[in-house]
Amino acid sequence: MLMPKRVKFRRQQRGRLKGKASRGNTISYGTYGLVALEPAWITSQQIEAARIAMTRYIKRGGNVWIKIFPDKPITEKPAETRMGSGKGAVEYWVAVVKPGRVMFEMDGVSEEEAKEAMRLASHKLPIKCKFMSKSAASEEVTE
Repeated sequence: MLMPKRVKFRRQQRGRLKGKASRGNTISYGTYGLVALEPAWITSQQIEAARIAMTRYIKRGGNVWIKIFPDKPITEKPAETRMGSGKGAVEYWVAVVKPGRVMFEMDGVSEEEAKEAMRLASHKLPIKCKFMSKSAASEEVTE
């Protein structure tokens, strides 16, 4: 699972999921990408499950880049605990994803293979996603 090696402050407030992604919204490494259409917290387990689904389908050919990192700690208090007595312990880590964010990139495979691999990966994620290729993205910008 992905998680930070070291953190200075272990507990964070929840924050709000508003607005669109201003960073990480272009395909920079590969040729194909999986773009988020909704805001969400993506856990490290979900990222790992999506990565495994993609690499299995392309049979370890080509390259896969993970463009999101779970750096937000989510705390939970134990079951049947009374209110008060401080904030709970860190249970898991999430990546904050906003609409338009490119979450995964792929290269070195055909478009059909990439599309199917990304489709399988999107089933592992809790949000709607769309497949995008670098050529289609550049066409959108020039219009």
